[in-house]
This record gives sequence, structure tokens and C-alpha cells, in this order.
Amino acid sequence: MLRRLSLRARLVLGVIILAAAGLAAADVATYASLRSFLIERTDASLVDLGRALERPLEHGGCPGQGGRPFSEASSGDYLEVRAADGSVVCSGQVVRYSDAAPSPPQLPPTIDASSDGPDDGQYFTVPAKDGNERYRVRASGARGLNATLIVATPLDDVDATLGRLLGIMLLVTAAVLIGLAALGLWVVRLGLRPLAAIEGTAAAIAAGDLTRRVERAESQTEVGRLGIALNTMLGQIESSFRAREASERKLRRFVADASHELRTPLAAVRAYAELFTRGADRRPADLARAMTGISRESERMSLLVDDLLLLARLDEGRPLEREPVQLDTVVAEAVETARTVEPERPIECKLEPVVVLGDRDRLRQILDNLLGNVREHTPPDAAVSVRVAAPNSSAVIDVEDRGPGLGADEVERVFERFYRADESRSRTSGGVGLGLSIVAAVAQAHGGTVAARSEPGRGTTFTITLPLAESDTGGDAA
Repeated sequence: MLRRLSLRARLVLGVIILAAAGLAAADVATYASLRSFLIERTDASLVDLGRALERPLEHGGCPGQGGRPFSEASSGDYLEVRAADGSVVCSGQVVRYSDAAPSPPQLPPTIDASSDGPDDGQYFTVPAKDGNERYRVRASGARGLNATLIVATPLDDVDATLGRLLGIMLLVTAAVLIGLAALGLWVVRLGLRPLAAIEGTAAAIAAGDLTRRVERAESQTEVGRLGIALNTMLGQIESSFRAREASERKLRRFVADASHELRTPLAAVRAYAELFTRGADRRPADLARAMTGISRESERMSLLVDDLLLLARLDEGRPLEREPVQLDTVVAEAVETARTVEPERPIECKLEPVVVLGDRDRLRQILDNLLGNVREHTPPDAAVSVRVAAPNSSAVIDVEDRGPGLGADEVERVFERFYRADESRSRTSGGVGLGLSIVAAVAQAHGGTVAARSEPGRGTTFTITLPLAESDTGGDAA
């Protein structure tokens, strides 16, 4: 049943039960202590009364007889003297002038007055013959007589005092428990308020709002630390979710772009094939044009597929070949090839002897793609500067052109796959937007980095940073 209650209700209920148990124990101890004290005081008064009444018995008289009242007794006190055979020798009860005659005590027929304690008497409590009154009784042997002296006094005052105490304790206990319940409910509600905020945040996140966080989480409290931990976890979940969404968007875009790029050469191949089926084999000029077109488009598809496979292998983290490579030599060969392809373009080359550990063919591909990017996106007369140096124990390749440059938004996306800053020019030149993506992937596979800086009208600079081979110490400028 307790499991069905809320945490707030269980906490408050637990506090109330604990407090009730403590108050009940205190009430019982107080009640028992006061009752013991009052009974002991009553017993002491019975001892005094009994000793005072023994004097008339020693002279052969019975107290109260012959018109002599119990001067030492109080209203309602009872006296009885029994012989050794149990017969009543005399008895009497004090009644004041304005008091009604009380009912005498219901005494047992035989009473053993012997005692093992320091007091020569037996004490017990009996009810009245009529009514609800009770009497405290002391039975002792009468001095000089073979008889038993019995004195009894009503417990009305004791019962009234204990009754008032019991009523007060019940009222105080109830008031304390009610006040404690109200205070505990307020304190628990205040303490669990952050849990309610966490519950609301979790519900909002379950509904799809991944930006929600637990507010005002304080590290001084347990619930606050829980909120901080939850916020950290939610941040990581949101980042992972956003990263997955971005990855899925890139994958969909990648597949769409790859399909689009393959569709064009495939359509061209189909067109040339249809031209052949329409009788181009009987016209040598058309046949040569069809075969040339099919070969060209097939080569274009082959290059695209090769680039896609290379990116896929790099994405999987497949290791490249690792061997010492004279980086300045690789760059010089790439520059020489670029000068052969575009003799009219001024290319400045500043190389330092640098050795890196990597795949020579892939490093050459980096330079070919960067210089090819310059060739596709800048005028033929735009100057190019290629530099290789080894500052700060790293190999650095800079390829700088004096072309039209790129905008800030274009620089941020320049390494994305199938991205083209100039769509029409890339289509004309045959580029598919994978060259710079391959540059970035190959550089990262070598443990390096790639960066681009550009300003419209002032050209673009690509910087590749690679780790040096351990045995390389650099050299002088060549």
C-alpha cells in the first residue's frame, strides 16, 4: 500500500509515525512517573494515618467510637480493625459535614498483613462497593494486639490529576503531530520542488523538446546535483542526436549528389548507345563520336566512383601506407605537372626539404587536387604560390592563389562533399565537388589538418599541416 503513495506522502507519513512513537513513549513515561509519585505519596499518607490510629488501639479503644472523630484523617478515609480470625472488630469512615457519605472500599475477606520490606504493611488498590471510586489500602499488624489494622483513602484526587494529565497530553500530542505534519509537508514540498522541475523537464524532453534543461540546479543539494548531472546528460544526448541528424542529412545529400553525378554520364552513355543502334555503325563519323563519348563518360564515371571509394575507405579509418616521403619532392613534381598543363599560369614555388611519414600517392593527390581546384576556379593568368616549410616541428604546405576568392559562408562549406562555390563553372569543367573533400580526408588520415582562408577579390589560401617523420630535422630553403 505504501508503494502506491507519493514520495512526499511517504516522507511526511514517516516523520509523523516517528514523532508519534516518540511522543507516545514520552507520554507513557510521564504518566507512569506521575502516577508512581502520587501513589507513593498516598502510601506515605496511609503510613502516617495508620500510625496515628494505632495509639487509641493500644489503649483498648477503637478510633471514631464514642464520638471521637478521626482528627488525623481526611474526608472519605476508611478504618477497619480485624481480629486474628478475620472478624471485624470495628470500622469507620470519615465524613465531613457537607460531604455525602462515600461508598466504602470492597475489601477482600482475608488480608495478609505480613511484609518482607522495611515497612510492616501491605499496599493494594480496590474498588468501592458502589460506584466507580477506587481506594488505596494499607494493611498492617496493630502494635500490642493480635489484630490487623486496615486504613484506606480514596484515589479521587489521584485519578482526577492523572485524568487531567492524560487529557493534556493527548491534546498536546495531537497539536504537535498536526503542526509537525503541516511543517513537514511544507518542508518536503519545498525540498522536492526541484524534483517536480526535473519531472516537468523530462516530460518536455519525452515530448520532443531536446532543448529543455533543469533550471536553478544548485550543487549544494542532492537534488541540485541530480539536476546538474541530468543537464549534462541531456546536453550529451542532444549533441549526439543533432550529430546523428546531421550525419543522416549528409548521407542523404551524399547519396542524392552521387546519384545526380552518375545520372549525367549514364544518360550520355545511353544517348551514344541509342545513336549506335540507329545506324551510327554505318556512318564512321557518328560511330567515332559515339565511341569517344562513351569512353569519355565512362572515364568520368570511373573517376567519380574511385573518389567515392577512396572517401569511403578513409571514413572507415582504413590505415594508409606509412613510409618516409620527401614531401618537397612530391610537391615539386605536382607543380611541374601543373606548369605543363597550364604553361601560361605563373606558379611560384618555395620548398624546404621536409620528410613526412605517409602514403606518397595520396600526398601527391592532395597537391594535384589543390592545384586542380585553382585551375578550375581562377582565371588562367591568376598567380599561384606553393610553399613547403617545417615550422614548429610540423610540415606545412601552403597553396595560395590570386583568384576571385570566396565569401565567408563559402569558406565554411568548401570541404563539404559535392559542394561547389561556382556551380556553372564546375559543371563546365567536369568537377563534381569531391576534390577538396578528398584533400581534407587524406590530411586527417595522415594525422594532419587542413584550413582555408579567403577574401573576395584577394584570393584563397589552403594550408595543410602534417606531422614530421621522427628522423626529420628540417633543412635550409631550396
